[in-house]
Amino acid sequence: MRISRRLWAALAPVLIAGSLPLASAADAPHHSLHRRHHHRVESADQPHLRSTAALVFDETHSTVLYARRSDVPMPIASITKLMTALVVADAKQPLDEVIEISGEDCSSGKGAFSRLRVGTRLTRGDLIHLALMSSENRAAHALGRNYPGGLTAFVHAMNHKASTLGMTDSHFVDPTGLSSDDVASAADLAKLVSAAAADPVIRDYSTDAHYAVRVGRRMVEFRNTDSLVRSPAWMITVQKTGYISEAGRCLVMQAQIEDRTVVIVLLNSFGKYTRVADARRIRRWMESTLSARATHTLASSS
Repeated sequence: MRISRRLWAALAPVLIAGSLPLASAADAPHHSLHRRHHHRVESADQPHLRSTAALVFDETHSTVLYARRSDVPMPIASITKLMTALVVADAKQPLDEVIEISGEDCSSGKGAFSRLRVGTRLTRGDLIHLALMSSENRAAHALGRNYPGGLTAFVHAMNHKASTLGMTDSHFVDPTGLSSDDVASAADLAKLVSAAAADPVIRDYSTDAHYAVRVGRRMVEFRNTDSLVRSPAWMITVQKTGYISEAGRCLVMQAQIEDRTVVIVLLNSFGKYTRVADARRIRRWMESTLSARATHTLASSS
């Protein structure tokens, strides 16, 4: 895929040499980042992020703007559902085919709550919509269960897709992300986001603010788990949130910032609102940095 090759060409020097074109963050041990993230001292030309791992990739100029622990595989929770949607898209399964939620789609323990009751009948398109927008776990599991060959074949296809995208530090074991064994590095997720952004269905469904489906005798409305899609200040092309205790709060997106197409990956954000706050910090940092450069260029040419 052309996008993934371009991404790999830009990211490979970072992963191999550890150098960054614009800014870098200290690769402190995981445990010390958790203990000291509120007191981390960073230079003025870097965003002060609170996520354990982060990557900001300028696709317009094929440039890594910022990276922290971007080559470290970590649990990614429901970010997994972007890969789930890609595998379904590759299989060209009909979006209007009706699928019934079964007891097999019900998990126990973490992630067990769902507004989709057993027996609910929805189209494959509805299930993709809810999995991407509202991070519905039963919807994602039903998609995998109804793949040719079942769940085993689906997981194999997920890992094969990761390989074709150059996601060398990734591994998938289920379509929901409830397992902490679904792992990837921030650099790998940048490739996944770029691939997902090339699919119009994934773009539309992941950025929809709300969506209603019939569950039993009533219509049930679902909301997007990413509050940024409801902000007129953001132009988000594709996004996905994720959370399990092992992964922390996660957020990936492709957005337009200062006329640039930018991929943002934030993993293991500390606190409920930190991932959104970090995304806003990145945007302000980019706007401030690019504005300062434009002023300097203008002054130099006059």
